[in-house]
Amino acid sequence: MSQQGGSPTGEDDWWGQLYDDSTEDTGPAAAPDTLDDRFASVAGAMGAEAGAGVDEGFAQRRAPWDLPPPPGGRTSTETPGTTVPESRMPPEANSPSGAADADLARNGSPAAAVTPADAESVPVAEHRPRHAAGSPSPQVADGTLPHTARHRATAAQPVPQQAAASSAPAPAPAHTATHLDLPTFPPVSLDYVGSGPPTYDAEPTALPPADPDDLDDLVADTVLDGARYGACTLRAVSVRGDSARYRGEPRRDSLLTARFGTGEHALVLVAMATGARATPGAHRAAAEACHWIGRAVGRSHARLAEDIRAGRRGDLKSGLHRLTDRSLGKLRASASEQGIDPEEYAATLRCLLLPADPECRTRVFFGVGAGGLFRLRDGDWQDIEPRVSEATGEPVVGFGSLPAETPEGDRLTMDLGIPTPPSPYEPAPEPPREPFRFRASVAHPGDTLLMCSSGLAEPLRGEPDLCRYLTTRWSGPTPPGLAAFLADTQVRVKGYADDRTAAAVWEA
Repeated sequence: MSQQGGSPTGEDDWWGQLYDDSTEDTGPAAAPDTLDDRFASVAGAMGAEAGAGVDEGFAQRRAPWDLPPPPGGRTSTETPGTTVPESRMPPEANSPSGAADADLARNGSPAAAVTPADAESVPVAEHRPRHAAGSPSPQVADGTLPHTARHRATAAQPVPQQAAASSAPAPAPAHTATHLDLPTFPPVSLDYVGSGPPTYDAEPTALPPADPDDLDDLVADTVLDGARYGACTLRAVSVRGDSARYRGEPRRDSLLTARFGTGEHALVLVAMATGARATPGAHRAAAEACHWIGRAVGRSHARLAEDIRAGRRGDLKSGLHRLTDRSLGKLRASASEQGIDPEEYAATLRCLLLPADPECRTRVFFGVGAGGLFRLRDGDWQDIEPRVSEATGEPVVGFGSLPAETPEGDRLTMDLGIPTPPSPYEPAPEPPREPFRFRASVAHPGDTLLMCSSGLAEPLRGEPDLCRYLTTRWSGPTPPGLAAFLADTQVRVKGYADDRTAAAVWEA
């Protein structure tokens, strides 16, 4: 064609002859011209050996990358369908083993000679896996088989008895989709244990009523906390019971976790309280009991931590007894200010003191009221709740105690059960109080200490399946996480539907 703006020349007449109106369309060709026909034509032009050893239909429809390499080149293992010229082949190709590799790549058969160096490796041709003719062999550039093919080739060879006896131990099985060295996990958490499912639903049903002018009075369904200090790991939880969840009542249990001080001189307090049953302000009384004891311990934490490290058991018991009485006394005073009967505005109280000093493994429990204190040691649960006789001390003289006389010989009045009228000169006696409970024990490595309210203590004492289940869950090498601990403490038992509050300590 001529340049733009130029006149046509004789060499450009072919353009006009091809596209002018005087030339008629040639029409369809006489020879076949489909896509398959063109593919077969190209495959035939590449050489007759393209179809050797396979069926004719397969040879006609193979993809270009399945065709054998042209003479004078070598198929690369990195990019299918590309060839490496002879001039770019590595120097090893000139060695006997390299020549065998090149011969195998070109002709599909190995060289006749094998060098002594090759005798130690797996013979490539003898255990060559079957492939379609013309497809690349699964060998790599150094003439050895990939891992899978090499494994099959080695298994196919007979092993002499002497060689088998002196061979090294078999390697560990490879990590595959069907063979994994998984760690050992605790059993899957359960919804309930025992004879059958509980009556109530497993999840909360109704919310407690709310006062728009007193929203601070609302109590969450669940409280979860945890920490790690010194040699112990702490997990604490308080969960509304199934009965309260169904009826839309607030949680009567209260939980307080607090750290006082810093460093190794710090002291961790876990306090839990349970309000009186069937009273409207039970949740408030439990919260106040925890706050009062928390304030009392916090103000005396330095002296308490020192007594714990020094092992002054007598000082600890008397001091904590005074703090507990003072806190519960303020709770009764609060009931009087509100015009409520102190019996209705009362709470049980259980506390645990954990020093942050890693060299100190003394754990101190104290409190008033029902609940449970357990220890999991060497796979067995131990009920170490202090007995009432241990907590109350010696019986009072004259009320069923022996002897009936004083050392001076005075005869004591026998109590016949006749009530004594109140004296107008003395204040009315206070209602009977629960005995003070105290225990200071040294933890062993691997122990798990559990302090809980009656909502969990009663099913632990009454249902062996729950003890066995928690043993399997809490005997692992590491303490459970917060979510796992919550799931474990929520395993239900038929007939027990109260709130559950628990604090567990794992010793490293």
